[in-house]
Amino acid sequence: MSHVLDALPRDRLLAEFSLWSADLGRLAEEIDRVDEHVDVYHVDVADGHFSPALLFFPDLVAACRRRTEKPVHVHLMVDDAILLDQAAQFADAGADLVSVHAENANADRALDLIAERGLAGGIVLQLHTPVAEAAAFLPHVRMLTLLGTRIGIKGQGLDAQAEARLREAKGLIGDRDVILAADGGIREHTVPGLRAAGAGTVVMGSLAFNDPDLAARIGWVRAQRG
Repeated sequence: MSHVLDALPRDRLLAEFSLWSADLGRLAEEIDRVDEHVDVYHVDVADGHFSPALLFFPDLVAACRRRTEKPVHVHLMVDDAILLDQAAQFADAGADLVSVHAENANADRALDLIAERGLAGGIVLQLHTPVAEAAAFLPHVRMLTLLGTRIGIKGQGLDAQAEARLREAKGLIGDRDVILAADGGIREHTVPGLRAAGAGTVVMGSLAFNDPDLAARIGWVRAQRG
């Protein structure tokens, strides 16, 4: 089955924009402002339990979907008790890719549900989770995301193990058509190392939304070499 992710280039670093860092009071205008520079929109969903934050809901994703044709990646940071329901709701809201956590006990069931709706699935690892635990999921996902900071807290510095974990994950992926994503601690001084370690996309927050020359910034991101 063809998918919107198939059209994304694999020969350069992708710019994945985290809507958590947009001006949330002017979200429609923010999407209009940055849309030409975006490869993928990243939407964090957090329940205040699995992750300490409370973030985004299906109707808001549906509103974003009406504003852009770019791929929308929903990252679910929610407890097992609501994971399946949330996966279904965000799939129905217009997500193109829904990622769940390897730490969820029912991650497999959630990925099956996502696939049944014709969407791409992804798997996310927190810092404390061994990279090797992603191996069993790789045949069933289109994106593997490694968090480089503690879950759900903005403004943290990149963990010292982030690059080594990316290199290990790149080796696990091998020749599979799985995009490797770095999420958290994305700064001007960390992007080159993350790309060199194997990242195919970086989840950009303030580095994108707060840059006074966004075209130049994204040109710089896309010029990074692995």
